This record gives sequence, C-alpha cells and structure tokens, in this order.
Amino acid sequence: MRNPVQPLRSERPRFKSYPAYKDSGVEWLGEIPAHWEVKRLKTVASVQLSNVDKKSVEGQEEVRLCNYTDVYYNERITADLEFMAATATPEQARRFSLRAGDVLITKDSESWTDIAVPAVVAEDMPGVLCGYHLAHIRPGNDCDGAFLFRAFAAMGPRDQFQVAANGITRFGLGGDAIRTGLFALPLLTEQRAIAAFLDRETARIDALVARKERLIALLQEQRTALITRAVTKGLDPTVPMKDSGVEWLGAIPAHWEVKRVKNLSRFVTSGSRGWAEHYTEEGSLFLRIGNLRTDSIDLDLSDTQLVSPPQGAEGERTRVRAGDLLISITALIGAVGVVLEGTPAAFVNQHLALVRLSDKGVRPRWLGYCVLSPVGQEQLRASLYGGTKDGLSLDDIRSLAVLVPPRKEQERIIGILDSAGRHLDALVAKVHDAIDRLKEFRTALISAAVTGKIDVREEVA
Repeated sequence: MRNPVQPLRSERPRFKSYPAYKDSGVEWLGEIPAHWEVKRLKTVASVQLSNVDKKSVEGQEEVRLCNYTDVYYNERITADLEFMAATATPEQARRFSLRAGDVLITKDSESWTDIAVPAVVAEDMPGVLCGYHLAHIRPGNDCDGAFLFRAFAAMGPRDQFQVAANGITRFGLGGDAIRTGLFALPLLTEQRAIAAFLDRETARIDALVARKERLIALLQEQRTALITRAVTKGLDPTVPMKDSGVEWLGAIPAHWEVKRVKNLSRFVTSGSRGWAEHYTEEGSLFLRIGNLRTDSIDLDLSDTQLVSPPQGAEGERTRVRAGDLLISITALIGAVGVVLEGTPAAFVNQHLALVRLSDKGVRPRWLGYCVLSPVGQEQLRASLYGGTKDGLSLDDIRSLAVLVPPRKEQERIIGILDSAGRHLDALVAKVHDAIDRLKEFRTALISAAVTGKIDVREEVA
C-alpha cells in the first residue's frame, strides 16, 4: 500500500505502512490496518447538542460559556481563554460542563466548510459549559479524546459531516448525523500513541509556519521603512534639509514642499449607497474595500463585483479613471489603490474615497505611496480616533498633508519603490506558498495517521 505522506525533511524516509490491511467496508475510508475497527461515534462516545445560550436569567447558576469562536480559533480549550459570562440551569450545568478529553465541534455555520471544526478540552473546567452552536462529545472508556479530536480534523472523517450538514444560506448538523459518523479506531493504547505523535509533529510544523509568518512580517516592515524613507527624506542622504513647519514631520529636503490633498486634487468624492440593485453577472467593475491593499498601492482585482451602473451624473461621478487614487474610509481604514492605465471600466462604492488629481506636478503613484506610508496612515488614524467617528469624512482626506518633490524626482523614487515592491511581493508570495505547503502536509499527516495509512507507533519515544 503506497504511503501518501512525504516527510518535511527530505533526508528522512517515508513513514512506513502497517504490516497488514483489510477492506474497511467504507468507500471513502478504503483499507485500514487489519487490527483496527470501524465504529460509529455513538458506540464509543456520548453526543449532546448544547442548548445553553448567551442570555443570563435571574436566579440561575452563574457559569462561563465556551462558544463557537473559542472552538473555531483554538485547537485546545484551556482555562486561560476568556469565556463569556452567562447563566444555566442545574441540569445544563451537569450535562454540559467540560472535562479533560471532551471534544467540542461546531454544528452550525454560514459555510459548510466550517461544520465539525473540532477542539479538545485540555483540563477539567468546573463552571465552564459547552455553549450554543456546539456539539459536546464525551469519549467512553475505549476512545481517547485527543485521538478523536484529530480524527474529526482529518480528511475523510470530517468530510462526512460537512456533506451531512443541511442548509442553503446557513448550515446545520443534526445530532443523529454526528452520532452515526464513522471512525477507524485502533486499541486505546495505540490511539494515545497516535495522538502523542501528532501533537509533537503538528507543534513542529506550527513552529515552522510561525517562523515563516514572522519572515513575512519582517519583509513588510522592510517595505514600510523603504517607503517612509523615500517619501519623507528622498534617496539622497546628503541633500540639504529644512524645517517642514509641521511638528510631527520634522526636517525635509530643502527643495520639497508640504501640500494638502485639497490643493493637489481636482475633486474628492465617494461612491453612492444602494447600488446592490445594480449588481449583475456582466458589466463594469464595482470597486470595494477588498480591492484595496494595506501593503501596496496596486489594486487587487482577484475578487470583484460587477454592476450595470445607472445612467447620468451619479454614474459619471463615481466612475474611476486612470490615475485616480482610492482610499478606504470605513472598516479597513487607509487601504490604498491607484487606478492604472488599461483598468476596465469601474465604479467605486460608498466605502471608498476617490481622489482625482489636478495637473499640478504630482504623480498619482507618488501620492499613493505618501498615503500608504506611516506619515499618511498616522494622519488618517488621528482623524478617525480624534472623535467618535466610525469612519473618515471626505474632508479628512482633503486635509491630508503630503510632501511634494519635483516631478522628475518623484518619478525616480516611484520607479525604485515599484521595483522594490515587485521584488518583495515575489518573496512574500514564495513564503506564502511554503506556508500553504506546510499546512497541506499537516492536514495530510493527521489524515494518514488517524485512518491508519501510516504506522507511527515506533515514532513515539
């Protein structure tokens, strides 16, 4: 039987297979080790769907709830998580209290891919209950909770629950579908050995992922430092400097000027509300916050909405042109995008400010880099947090102060920043690709171990 898992280090041999296999009788499971058995979950564990909601009722027992997000974002449920305060009846407190080895899974979600996401309870937690939208699974004497948790996360076992979930806009998994789920199980001692192996190996993979994510953060910091230096000091460290007249900006090149966006732009506007009625499967691009980035001034058109815009002045006002600068003014404040030549016909929604420059010697990409830099971002944050606003106004955008060197110097700096940005984007993409491969390997390793495709008994010290 071919071993499907390639180890992380090429010098190590592949994990070996078990000496003998048999047909599991389950099509998606295939062959399993000869001494393993296929069992329904209800024969090895108890399953309860929680009915403990978030409301507090006077006179009931005060408890804390482990809720959907606690399970979705944490593989292990530990006492140091911040659980929600609530109340419960004595019966609920008895049935849904958490013990070490319990497995919790998501049973309701807006996406079927988020059904049956598992977490294992790491320790006894008196006073902490399994909350609504979760199923509470307590393994019996012949089932190890840590193994069962890994099995729920494996390809094959998890897929049966996602397929069983019902719904269109929201998906739900019933108790019977959970209880009748099939799992391949060895003896308890072997379950524990597999769980220990996976704890060790996934920790190693997670550490590699964390290091690569840190590398991405360092590359982004390098990008930010380069942009900041370029748009505030220029590229020549020997150029004469002068006081900018702006306290937080300090000294700037003597031949540069400080100007506000309102003095550089023809107009600043934003999109209209209520364009959902104009959505279509064929038409013009409808640019939203998701099409802007916080690490680049180039638009991200990988996911776009299309519209058939209304005729007349309102449609013309919100239509973008090459050279327009777009800035998000709600939610992801300060994301930036510059519209390039050749961009298809596009319009902006109400969450984006559209800045159209006048012909006053400022290149659009220069202004984009100025807004993307910490100098621009700090001004936006100050405008946002200086009051009680949930978003920025167009006057906030008009008031942005930027540094303006001569046009030819702008173009030289833009060329260097664009080139450096492409190089850094390529490096970041490679690291993301490596992270994706590590995560795929992690899932494949878990799946192979808990379904008996690899024999890891000798891997556990």
